[in-house]
Amino acid sequence: MLLNNFFSISNVTVTDGVINTNITIDAAHHIFDGHFPGQPVVPGVCMMQMVKEIVETVLQQKTNLVKGHDLKFMAVIDPSQNNQVSATLKYTAEANGNLLVTASFFKDELIHFKFKGSFALQ
Repeated sequence: MLLNNFFSISNVTVTDGVINTNITIDAAHHIFDGHFPGQPVVPGVCMMQMVKEIVETVLQQKTNLVKGHDLKFMAVIDPSQNNQVSATLKYTAEANGNLLVTASFFKDELIHFKFKGSFALQ
């Protein structure tokens, strides 16, 4: 788990299947020793895991990623320059019982990451 280790969330609001939260990334986390030395960048796989863990925290239920339909890494997150971003996640139930989740991580008008995927509830 990355939550409360690599990142933390605050100011979580949930309204009609929409989660809004603020994310703080630990700029001193050891992952940045290798990704990349002197030029830290939040790994894309970590952003995907953050989406999963935010959904699990809000719904208080474990999930498995079934399929990432659309992932776009639009701007790097350099935690030494900016370790706080906002996130909006929308979730709806699919006919097969999975959750369809769309998410974006952004700072002001700059969008860092867009995600659309399906999660199975455990």
